[in-house]
Amino acid sequence: MKSTSVWTGGYKSKVDNGRGHEAVVDLPQNQGGDDVGATALELALMGLSGCITTIFVLIAQKSRLEFEALEAEINATKGERTIETAEVIIKIKTSDPKKADRVLNQTLETCPVGILFADAGVKISHKLIVE
Repeated sequence: MKSTSVWTGGYKSKVDNGRGHEAVVDLPQNQGGDDVGATALELALMGLSGCITTIFVLIAQKSRLEFEALEAEINATKGERTIETAEVIIKIKTSDPKKADRVLNQTLETCPVGILFADAGVKISHKLIVE
């Protein structure tokens, strides 16, 4: 894995993953930026939500959990220096809520970005909403 960040002016930088995908990071206007992209910390949180849905789908397929819709919303609180807590809300449209709960628990145990957050001391809670 590789990432490169190139400063483009102000507080903006273009970051890439070395595979042709890139994003712009910036600060909000109230912090002196131009607000043309997410902050790096917001990208980390976005990485967590993306990891959760990806790992959930992988485990759901192996568990033969059928679902029509899936969404991961994360509400985080930022302390003085970094993220302190993250509430993960999973919304899923399925007819098997018990299996969905098992898949979610396995997902949270194996999501690599979630493991990084937990190892960094972020307190993660979760809630499953079945529609």
